[in-house]
Amino acid sequence: MTDARVDTETHAHHGYISDKDKYLNRLKRIEGQARGIRGMVEDEKYCIDILTQISAMTSALEAVAVGLLDEHLRHCVMDAARLGGPEADAKITEATAAIARLVR
Repeated sequence: MTDARVDTETHAHHGYISDKDKYLNRLKRIEGQARGIRGMVEDEKYCIDILTQISAMTSALEAVAVGLLDEHLRHCVMDAARLGGPEADAKITEATAAIARLVR
């Protein structure tokens, strides 16, 4: 591989797999929020009300992202750290890059 990502196909499953249904339900609610915001714009609702809904949707997405990051650190990164070697370094680099993207 040319970047810091480690081949995820080598893992039997990802850390979030036990909470997959929870994440899918949260993402479905977020999809509903996005449709609701679109409807508010179509109906020319008050801009502050639309911004409030966008803020709520952003918070919901951030919560999903933080949950997935936590699962990644606890599962993928810890597993790689136990094995050591270049995979551990790659996983830490990958996690650091993901955190950097989230805080932008």
